[in-house]
Amino acid sequence: MIKNTGNRRKRKGGSSRIQGTVHPRTNIMQQRLLHTPEGVRDLYGEEFEKKKAIQEKVLHLLSLYGYHEIQTPTFEFFDIFSREIGTTPSRELYKFFDREGNTLVLRPDMTPSIARCASKYYMEEELPIRFSYLGNTFLNGGSLQGRLKETTQIGAELIGDASVDADAELIAFVIQALLACGCRDFQVSIGQVEVFKGLAEEAGLSEETEYALREKISNKNIIAAEALLEEAGVEEKRKKAFLKIPELFGGLDRILEIQNMSEQERVHHALKRLKELYEILKYYQVERYITFDLGLLSKYNYYTGITFQAYTYEVGEPIAKGGRYDTLLSHFGKDSAAVGCTIQIDQLLLALIRQKNEIETAKKERILLYQKEARKEAILAAANYRKNGERVELILMAEDKTIEDYLAFAKRNGVEKLGIIHMDGTEEGRTV
Repeated sequence: MIKNTGNRRKRKGGSSRIQGTVHPRTNIMQQRLLHTPEGVRDLYGEEFEKKKAIQEKVLHLLSLYGYHEIQTPTFEFFDIFSREIGTTPSRELYKFFDREGNTLVLRPDMTPSIARCASKYYMEEELPIRFSYLGNTFLNGGSLQGRLKETTQIGAELIGDASVDADAELIAFVIQALLACGCRDFQVSIGQVEVFKGLAEEAGLSEETEYALREKISNKNIIAAEALLEEAGVEEKRKKAFLKIPELFGGLDRILEIQNMSEQERVHHALKRLKELYEILKYYQVERYITFDLGLLSKYNYYTGITFQAYTYEVGEPIAKGGRYDTLLSHFGKDSAAVGCTIQIDQLLLALIRQKNEIETAKKERILLYQKEARKEAILAAANYRKNGERVELILMAEDKTIEDYLAFAKRNGVEKLGIIHMDGTEEGRTV
């Protein structure tokens, strides 16, 4: 039988502290070692269990849509994310060198890596292929408002399908994934880069001016955008069309106002495609979550059609985003259309916690305590529970701990059941 007097064994001398003075500098260094660098954080305990539960729900839904998981390296050659490809600015990359002197970067974005991989292994494939992924990305930007520099993303890439149906599938998936994770109050805002690019082509803007204007309109910096257009000598009618873009958000009818401000076929084709997209999303029965925003111009210049971002309250960053990138794979030698999306897992988790949404987790079901005399019986009991799919934590009782200590430990860690294994193999249950 287990004896429990409730008394704890005391160490000789009454203290485990090493006598003497600790140098202040040593103490500061030790404290520093306990902290993470700016922009990254530890995740543990219940919060990590919640994050894992969200990831499992999203990955499961992706498998139901027919997407196959793929894993790419955490770091790639610098050129994979070059300005020519249209991805992250160089100053925001974590760069380092290998032994041969090649410049490598921690991936800031998953899409170019997937595009490279698809081009390498599916160069001759002409029919649509579906990839999904789970991985961390790294951005060496500012940490304004606690923005993380390392984030976890789960995403999908549909390669080889240029249809508006593919656009609708990815947007519908994002909405259904957010709902599956317990998020209820959110909106997915859809933009169309081709409207802006069509106006830029009509106005004869240089690539450099177009890129600068895109950034200012995306940030709704109207004054700076107007100054740039005047400097570029854009005529008044076309200038009004550009400056109207930041105001065009809300329902589809509001977006379509731009069609009266341009004769460019590229613009009208993009708007027609938006209308068709909305009709397909109605078939998915997700239209209540949809809004439109022509000012939604991603910083990633590789987008060529729709872009979208999902927002909810309590967080300022998107919880999901994506878009069409029909020219990205050509940089790697494969001429193929593509559209993709990503769920920002850390932002979604933060939103759900702040909104006090319940996140079901796989809790530790049982702790089994034993003393050395009941070691065999405890191991056999734990094996039997695990065989039946129950999670068990097997703990050899310390002589200086009481049953109450273990009950408190179980409660702190969300364990539902605690049992004591005796030498005859019986289990004595305790209420946590």
